[in-house]
Amino acid sequence: MSITAPPEKPAAKGSAHDTPSHGPLRVLRGIPHTGLFAVLIVVVTVATLETDSFASSTNLVNILRQVSVVAVIAAGLTLLMTAGGMDFSMGGTAAVVTAVAAQLLASGTSPTVTVVLSMLLATAIGLVNGAVVTFTNVAPFVATLASATLLDGVALLVLDGHSVSIGTHLSTLGNESTLGLPNLLIAAVLVMAVTAVAMKFTVFGRDAFAIGGNEHVARLSGINVAWHKMALYGLTGALAGLAGLMLLSRLGASSPGTGGLTLQLTAVAAVVIGGTSLAGGHGTVIGTVLGVVLLGVVANALNLLQVSSYFQQISVGGVLLVAAVANQLHRSSRR
Repeated sequence: MSITAPPEKPAAKGSAHDTPSHGPLRVLRGIPHTGLFAVLIVVVTVATLETDSFASSTNLVNILRQVSVVAVIAAGLTLLMTAGGMDFSMGGTAAVVTAVAAQLLASGTSPTVTVVLSMLLATAIGLVNGAVVTFTNVAPFVATLASATLLDGVALLVLDGHSVSIGTHLSTLGNESTLGLPNLLIAAVLVMAVTAVAMKFTVFGRDAFAIGGNEHVARLSGINVAWHKMALYGLTGALAGLAGLMLLSRLGASSPGTGGLTLQLTAVAAVVIGGTSLAGGHGTVIGTVLGVVLLGVVANALNLLQVSSYFQQISVGGVLLVAAVANQLHRSSRR
């Protein structure tokens, strides 16, 4: 005697258990950097309501000009951190380049020769950092933090404790505009755009993601990890040199304390706020851009509200801490 079980009825279409929720919150969560956009909108709204000059075209252009230097450093950091690296010496490299270039220009060296020598020096510094990290297995944080301290001291030695003016040299880059946009901003946008294209559409960029995700697996898959690390650190050095020249052109002089660790921490904060993983394997240029703009807007708003500059450093540190914690929580939830 056989017993045939009745066929199972298909689940009702559109049941509560099988159909995912498509509410507005789920849609918003699917949009990249939604929280960052929301925070930026809130900050801009508050600054506009509290100060009359914040929303003026002159002030907005000034914000974009100020954040351009940080944006160039942050672009290099985004690519490097995606590959699991870190370079805390980029601000120090910018300080050394600013000091050396100022001394060269003040002594009569042509701007072209000065720019070439400064970029070569910055690239060499990056390659030295890359060699130390790659071939000695010293943690990138330790190696580059030591380099940052060393470079800050070198910058002071080059300047001998004095401010060195460059006159009108490099003023085209630092103070003039093209089609109504500051040349500094145009340079920063070009660097960001090239970095974004390299990360998304080139083998070099994809290899960086692979190395950041799992360096051992990347090596077994045939990627020359040592060469990529050297290239990445050389590139971050070159971008730090460019940032130093941009900073010098905007200020018109190099002084003790120009660039250095403060500039570096601002760039790191922008990259982490933008969602680039501290452990490597994930990062976007769009997020970095939003982080750079957010920090620039906050600093500008605090200035307009006549808040002490000490609180500006506190705000950067606080935002960096919150972003790092949120980054780690997001990584854990994805796992």
